[in-house]
Amino acid sequence: MLTVKFITDKSVWEKFLNDSDQANFLQSWNWGEFHQNLGRQIFRLGLVQNNQLIGLALLIKIKAKRAAYFECPGGPVLNWDDFNQVKTAIQLIKLVAKQESVSFVRIRPNIVKTNERMKQVKDLGFTKAPMHLHAETTWVLNLNQSEEELLKAMRKNTRYSIKQASKLGVEVIKSSDQADIDVLYDLQLEVVKRRNFTPFSKQHLLQQFQAFTADNQIQLFKAVYQGRILAIAFIIFYGQEAIYHYSGSSSQQRHIPASYALQWAAILEAKKRGLARYNFWGIAPTDNPRHRFSGVTLFKKGFGGQGVDYLPAHDLIIRPGYWFNFIIESWRRLSRHL
Repeated sequence: MLTVKFITDKSVWEKFLNDSDQANFLQSWNWGEFHQNLGRQIFRLGLVQNNQLIGLALLIKIKAKRAAYFECPGGPVLNWDDFNQVKTAIQLIKLVAKQESVSFVRIRPNIVKTNERMKQVKDLGFTKAPMHLHAETTWVLNLNQSEEELLKAMRKNTRYSIKQASKLGVEVIKSSDQADIDVLYDLQLEVVKRRNFTPFSKQHLLQQFQAFTADNQIQLFKAVYQGRILAIAFIIFYGQEAIYHYSGSSSQQRHIPASYALQWAAILEAKKRGLARYNFWGIAPTDNPRHRFSGVTLFKKGFGGQGVDYLPAHDLIIRPGYWFNFIIESWRRLSRHL
């Protein structure tokens, strides 16, 4: 019999997650801590069968103006090949959702998108969400290669830009100083002016940094040229993966290839830590040139790697008022070219 219990032991949670091939930072203990520190209620659900933990689901309660709902980014972590087990697990999650009076549950499991998986979630009663839940189309670099092999696999212009940055004297500095979150925030605002998108708040960046830094799961990389910080990256290290999560760059001296030096330094740090992958995170879908990520997609692909499409966000409807939210989010997606 499958039952649900609330997990309160970090070591139990982290061991199960990191033993899974679905391990990802969005279901990590520290991602839950980050949201708690933002004032959100979280639920760490463990799915138990015969006294053995067989699945996890980090649920984050989002209190939106329209209605409260659950987010489960990067999860739930289940054996998706066992339909009956997954069906029972979803029913248990639905019970918790009803108890918390949420309108819907939005999931984005850390599994690859296939026609079979799309049919599976539909058969489980889910509706394709009108809005994404974190990156769904990503670009991932295999780190099980030598530095020479990595450089050789890059686009010629990317390889040249890395070498040029070194010749020009661009220095990349690693930082664990939370004061540099101010730098990240300020440079992010400069990118906002150039590309016109909604920035993350300084509090959002700071709380996330604090949640992961105690376990050495985060590092800031600063590209410095002639005493000026031209670019900065916020890299999360979790499981077997390094994730290029946030960044910012100066509007000054744009001809200096600082961002290329930054990425190469982060890739080398991931290799030094013995990780298997470097995840450049979100890129634009190939069939949507108006997508907001279309501008950075060429940059990311230049480093080599391959695309990974995760199963897109799906919603489990709990209350009929969901459809009002569906209409609003559909309009937002179209207006923002998402």
